[in-house]
Amino acid sequence: MPRDWDRHYQEYTGPTQPARVVRRWGRRIPAGPLLDVAGGLGRNAFYLARLGHPVTILERSPVALAQVAAKARRTGLPVILVACDLEQPEVALPVGLFAGVIMTYFKAVPLLPRLAKHLTPGGLLLVEGFTVIEAARKGSSPEHYWHEGELPALLSGLTCLEYGEAWLRGRHRGWGVWQHSASR
Repeated sequence: MPRDWDRHYQEYTGPTQPARVVRRWGRRIPAGPLLDVAGGLGRNAFYLARLGHPVTILERSPVALAQVAAKARRTGLPVILVACDLEQPEVALPVGLFAGVIMTYFKAVPLLPRLAKHLTPGGLLLVEGFTVIEAARKGSSPEHYWHEGELPALLSGLTCLEYGEAWLRGRHRGWGVWQHSASR
């Protein structure tokens, strides 16, 4: 995983479409504000904002934040930026509840239970990322990749609506969707 995120975003040539789990489940997120964790250049946030959600992006890279801010101004979409380092223990999260929380291609195990507490009743948590199988294929260190079955074990307090691990477009990925039940 890149460590110089500013350089990464200056040179970014990756996908601009939202993550697969966001494309599949974005229209099912209840009305209300959303939180995009480590939102990068906003590929998920702008898609969801076009669906009518105000979206808050948490991101550490000033380069990414500047690009997202410029696009938000150009498009007039309700995308709010919060600069923060999500790898820091006990990072401050925005106050309030969200109809959806999105975390794609960023692994933050200690953060997941905290994020789940920010969901409104009926709210959805969407997660997607590469697995340790993909790390082995690439010869990468597995520390930033999801282990088999790791996600469901971390989110046992939420209702799992979908979970999977598979080869998709030549890369091994894991994804899931969890819902905050009103009776929790």
